[in-house]
Amino acid sequence: MPDTPELTVVVISYNTRELTLAALRTLYETTKKTTMHVVVLDNASRDGSAEAIAGAFPGVELIASPDNLGFARANNEVIARATTEWVLLLNPDTECHEGAVDNLMAFARANPKAGIYGGRTVFRDGSLNIASCWNRITPWSMVCRTTGLFSLFSRSEVFNPEGIGGWKRDTVRHVDIVVGCFMLMRRALWDELDGFDLKYFMYGEEADLCLRAREKGLRPMITPDAEIMHIVGAAMDKKGDKLAPVHKARATLIRDHWPKWQVPFGIGLMWLGVGLRVAGTSLAGRVLGGRIAERGRAYRAFWARRSDWLKGY
Repeated sequence: MPDTPELTVVVISYNTRELTLAALRTLYETTKKTTMHVVVLDNASRDGSAEAIAGAFPGVELIASPDNLGFARANNEVIARATTEWVLLLNPDTECHEGAVDNLMAFARANPKAGIYGGRTVFRDGSLNIASCWNRITPWSMVCRTTGLFSLFSRSEVFNPEGIGGWKRDTVRHVDIVVGCFMLMRRALWDELDGFDLKYFMYGEEADLCLRAREKGLRPMITPDAEIMHIVGAAMDKKGDKLAPVHKARATLIRDHWPKWQVPFGIGLMWLGVGLRVAGTSLAGRVLGGRIAERGRAYRAFWARRSDWLKGY
């Protein structure tokens, strides 16, 4: 560890041993100009992650938590101890491409009014992974999701405003939300925002943080010159496991960041959207069977728990 690092890199791992090792290896291999202190907090993994990280990277500060603290609390606890000017959140299921961190740091210094910074993410095969950033949830975006317009016209910024339409993340651009898989900011701003809101146990925490930063006049930015590979959701056992926390997070974001008079409309559209998917997948499953029928069963089980996820966190 450098005597006076500029940057603290925070990695929160959970049952992603081999992926985390690859993330750390590529982080060190591709970062040439930035002095950094790397901290991994392992959220009570059962796959030997902590032991493997300690053995392979003795220079990494390893915090082996006996409990799963969740993403938000784990980051808050690590950054509360950081002494560097900058902090970078990096997911364990990522691999940094050449110069990713160096370029992101240079971009941040050149654009101080943005406050929060992110890069471009791709999948293993090099194809675009749009989930490095999003725009906020709005009444119009909820109408598009509920009716399926966002899927039918996914390349349209009008009908897919949250996904920012067909933008390939290949230009510098202001966005509402930088995703926490690769998110840089000054430690002073993190403190000013009081870190992540701990009500968001999983998903939504970075959206809430960025929206609170925008309320202070900052405008988060993305640069294509900082590129990483991101698998997305590697710590989730099943894809269906994401349904509840994602919907809980969206319901909470609506309650936290919409005018009160609009909240019932947003929650109602969430209810309607899932109800339509239950009906659609159930009907299609009876005819087509297979994966469609399996998806229908998953949606029906999810629908049965709607009183829980509609309340949010």
